[in-house]
Amino acid sequence: MRVLVTGGAGFIGSHVVDAFLEQGADVTVVDDLSSGRPARLDPAAELHKVSIADAARLTEIVERVRPQVICHLAAQVDVRVSVESPAEDARINVLGTINVLEAARAVGARVLFAGTGGAIYGEHAPVPSAETVQPAPEAPYGTAKYCAEQYIGLFNRLHGTRHGVLRLGNVYGPRQDPSGEAGVIAIFCGRILQEQPLTVFGDGTQTRDYVYVGDVVDAFLAAADGDRAGVWNIGTGTESTVLDLIDLLGRAADRRLEPEFAPPRPGELQRSALDNALAERELGWRPATTIESGIAAVYQWAASGAPERAGR
Repeated sequence: MRVLVTGGAGFIGSHVVDAFLEQGADVTVVDDLSSGRPARLDPAAELHKVSIADAARLTEIVERVRPQVICHLAAQVDVRVSVESPAEDARINVLGTINVLEAARAVGARVLFAGTGGAIYGEHAPVPSAETVQPAPEAPYGTAKYCAEQYIGLFNRLHGTRHGVLRLGNVYGPRQDPSGEAGVIAIFCGRILQEQPLTVFGDGTQTRDYVYVGDVVDAFLAAADGDRAGVWNIGTGTESTVLDLIDLLGRAADRRLEPEFAPPRPGELQRSALDNALAERELGWRPATTIESGIAAVYQWAASGAPERAGR
């Protein structure tokens, strides 16, 4: 199989690249390296420093490689950036996705899109949220991701393609930047190791569906193994609070952790979790990693120096 991964030098993307290489696929990576890191990549993957916003360059690479599957993970992922610069967020997350779809159409490739479950369903959605819930995103980031989904559905209807959308929960795992702006588990690990306080916005009871990166990779593999079009939640179906995370990190670090509380951030959802029953029925996928073992693995990775090529 020939596979192209946009955003393949990123946290999730590099794990996806490794998984396809392990299956014997020829893998090409397109990444503008704005946040991706070449050191995360297996040298067997061919890297092109190209933005998905550059339609001509992207199409040129796709037409040369002629992938059968494109795993589309390149994105602007910072919610705060999307609020400050919604047009730039849409340029990457909407127009960039259209560029990927058009490039894929030129060679008959199937696209698997990394959507968002945590940012799409909205404050008043039932928890856990199923794919049948009408999206009501609270920020431009979720809105742009939902717009991208609509284009994917349009291409499926208009051109007879069989693209798929994986609505990801809050993904965590090795290779997530402990000094970054996203990924509370990795950020907390970094702060623990630097003996810095853990800042909790609000009272810490807000919940998210934390799904381990290895399980997310397995979902991409499962979706790539068929040609079904669809939208699937990729999460655990379980809510975990920020205070739960701190408790589990304290066990992993074998120390008592005392958070520092700060005012809640405007627009932050209070509860979020994803119903994964459809993914189990249609893809044969279900998460295998408990939050306890996943957090322990992330802490061990961070404590070992956060190597770029850590396994999943």
